[in-house]
Amino acid sequence: MWNKDKSKTDLQRFSGKTSLIAAGAELSGNLRFQGAVQVDGRVSGNLLTTDGMVRVSVQGQVEGEIRAPHIVVDGEVIGDVYAGEHLELGSRARVRGNLYYALMEMAMGAQIEGRLCHLKDEQRPLELPNQHEPAE
Repeated sequence: MWNKDKSKTDLQRFSGKTSLIAAGAELSGNLRFQGAVQVDGRVSGNLLTTDGMVRVSVQGQVEGEIRAPHIVVDGEVIGDVYAGEHLELGSRARVRGNLYYALMEMAMGAQIEGRLCHLKDEQRPLELPNQHEPAE
């Protein structure tokens, strides 16, 4: 299930539209983008896309909300995660927040402190619950 080449292939799909927040780098503020973002450093803010992918690597950390069709988490996320299509949690994923997903893969060892909320077909791709309203 967890093939390192799979993540590279997913990022290659967005060739020319991939951003990297490098190890040791810190970003404060929200990031809206098209394409893919790989977080190897630290983000304090929200990552938002309606047509793209977010990957949080083992050393990556996001403190904020993530909204994207495809999300891969191998690092730490403190905030809610909204994957309109596909969410993958690696064995070293650590999430403190609610997970909203259409399809989810979770490896043994992943840690979640929050609720798992399956998105119904009418809520896809990113027509997600308002953050101020409780999810059903």
